[in-house]
Amino acid sequence: MLKKIPVSQLRIGMFLHKLDVTWINHPFWRSAFRITVQSEIDDLLSSGVTEVTIDTKKGFDVAREARPAPPPPTPPAPRAPRKVEISEELEQAARICSKAKREVEHMFHEARLGKALDGNKAMNLVNEISSSVTRNPGALISLARLKNRDDYTYMHSVAVCGLMVALAMQLGMDEEEVRQCGLAGLLHDIGKMDIPMSVINKAGKLSDQEYEDIKRHPEVGHALLVNSPDIHPIVLDVCLHHHEKIDGTGYPHGLNKDEISLHARMGAICDVYDAITSDRVYRNGWHPADALRKMAEWTSDHLDGTLFQAFVKSLGIYPIGSLVRLESNRLAVVVDKNPSSLLKPKVKVFYSIKSSARLLPEIIDLSQQGSTDKIVAIENPDDWNFPDFNHLWLMALCSLKGC
Repeated sequence: MLKKIPVSQLRIGMFLHKLDVTWINHPFWRSAFRITVQSEIDDLLSSGVTEVTIDTKKGFDVAREARPAPPPPTPPAPRAPRKVEISEELEQAARICSKAKREVEHMFHEARLGKALDGNKAMNLVNEISSSVTRNPGALISLARLKNRDDYTYMHSVAVCGLMVALAMQLGMDEEEVRQCGLAGLLHDIGKMDIPMSVINKAGKLSDQEYEDIKRHPEVGHALLVNSPDIHPIVLDVCLHHHEKIDGTGYPHGLNKDEISLHARMGAICDVYDAITSDRVYRNGWHPADALRKMAEWTSDHLDGTLFQAFVKSLGIYPIGSLVRLESNRLAVVVDKNPSSLLKPKVKVFYSIKSSARLLPEIIDLSQQGSTDKIVAIENPDDWNFPDFNHLWLMALCSLKGC
């Protein structure tokens, strides 16, 4: 039986059938689930949701008589690492990105020579990336996107690792599963070591044979990892299936949604996002907010829609580096997200549309009480003749730190 109740009447053991707000405005990646811990109720209370619909056939009713069997006790969650502002994490994230690029390049080189992958060394790198993402995901993920065209193959692996860690955390996975998702992101393209860089970075259209060679990289990578010691099934699965599509038109096996694992569907989303937002030899990358808008259109045939919603929550509707128009007729660059309100990130205002002139830069937290401005549109920097836009927003992040 479905029953609408105030959030204040929620208790552990109830089954949430529906949250009476859009997914953007509630703190969970799914809308129907059994409440198992008090923190889930606390998150709803603090989110501003006032009413929910429960299913008394699947969980407790408001009345305390005739209760279903209680769910098994949930072990206490481990103490969460300290969260920091993006400005505090930038320097550490830059160091990790630089180190990771070198190590992934070496990893690919060793693979080309036929040497077994050092899984422990790779996991140590994942641990560093994961620690940075835990402290503040925006720093490392934003820096990894600003890759040199020639370094794309290596830094793409670093970026997808960070994105997989952030998405796994958003989905509430335990620490070990988060680490394995990160390793899967780091190694998902290891099979490209068998493809000449001249083909990977080819500026013109690929020949039919070159395209077939590139399509082999999931199977080549999987074969390499199978022969490496202590590689988790999650890593093998993502490596082999991150190019599968939910409508069955992907490769190498043409799996449909029900046949593709959760982790491989996560890998597909993270792989696509970094690929389309990165500058390549043959094209410029899309800007982050535009990329999310386009990816939303692909949830009907390519990407898992529910997981994509969680992915957007992990990045923010306006990812760091997005150019936005404010209601005050000014342009600003997004410099940090606000987890409690995806529509109100922290921005740096720098341009007046009315006067067509640069302004003295100003940091504004749109979520702060008393803030009267708001985002009204996403803008394309190319339309505003900002050829140095990536440098502009990176300097905006740097100014938060005072460097």
